[in-house]
Amino acid sequence: MVDRTLFVLASIAVIIGILASYSLSSYTVLFYETNQFHFFIRQLIAGILGITLMWLISKGNPERIVQTLGFMLFFGCMFLMLIMHFLPENLASNAGGAKRWIRFPFFSLSPVEFFKIGFVFFLAWSFSRKYDTQKNIKEELQIFLPYGILLLILGGLIAILQNDLGQILLLGIVFVFMLLCAGGSFKLFFALLLGTILSAAILILSSDHRILRIKQWWALAQSFILSILPDNLAQGLRIDDLPEPYQIQHSLNAIQNGGFFGEGIGNGLIKLGFLSEVHTDIVLAGITEEVGIFGIALCAALFLVIIYRIFRIANRSETQVGFLFCVGFGSMLGFSFLLNAYGISGLTPIKGIAVPFYSYGGSSLLANCIAIGMVLCLSKQTEE
Repeated sequence: MVDRTLFVLASIAVIIGILASYSLSSYTVLFYETNQFHFFIRQLIAGILGITLMWLISKGNPERIVQTLGFMLFFGCMFLMLIMHFLPENLASNAGGAKRWIRFPFFSLSPVEFFKIGFVFFLAWSFSRKYDTQKNIKEELQIFLPYGILLLILGGLIAILQNDLGQILLLGIVFVFMLLCAGGSFKLFFALLLGTILSAAILILSSDHRILRIKQWWALAQSFILSILPDNLAQGLRIDDLPEPYQIQHSLNAIQNGGFFGEGIGNGLIKLGFLSEVHTDIVLAGITEEVGIFGIALCAALFLVIIYRIFRIANRSETQVGFLFCVGFGSMLGFSFLLNAYGISGLTPIKGIAVPFYSYGGSSLLANCIAIGMVLCLSKQTEE
């Protein structure tokens, strides 16, 4: 039987994101001189379409529709990410000096958002065949080699061509988590962890934009971190004349200003030009200012229950592919939320990762609704 509770919870999360897209976009609509309902209407259309797709996919045959959608999203969106960089400016939108969206007559499509869902399915399908028996470390490394090549290709397509290290970091974390759940050893896990740290360091040092984000984070974090170290060591690590960490500072100010119950929906200040496009990557800070710690706690609790329902379906799945897909998608939701929350609170550098369902963005919303639909479809194959 389809998990109706998960469908209702996901729909509520979609509605929260639609409301946030209206309340937090005040400055942006003024800056771009658009209608005050511009972002609200676009997110509302994406939300209605997303909920409809969720319901329709849940009614399909699990063995057919999940596999068909999974492979289509994986191979189709990888192809789109590849050709996107050769498209003219009128067909591909730029962000941060890189092409990330393909333009269509009435909307823009971000292939990476849909690719992430296809990537999780591909790993679930592939791992279920590779890890059918216990492997030693040598066999595991041989199995990992083609996946390593795939990750390098994705690093080129996403981290370099799209200048989006956050997304490839998220995919890497999900990959390692799914590998462990599929039966990978901790020896391989630590080897991959070391490789990931080295690769991330190289990508960060090769980009002035990423180095700036690290400096902005350290400008805010160094006082606290160095305060717990010996004085002689702290003085050697202290760096002066660092750039102003305006994103993190304004996010923290918004969270503090919200207090316990918030300023009220529509009454937040952070959206009034302090940070551009609060309704996207900084949405949690904007929501916290308007509904307070109590309100954001409810939003986080809703998110946790959604992930719990997905993991519950994974635990009861009759197939290894279904188990791994649900585990992979559930972990992707959780890590996306945590990486964003850590960034706006200053615990880690901001990575530009949107919050699923809550952040504005039609591609992200539709992709996550499709994935929820696939999970709901798989819930019909669970053991009672």
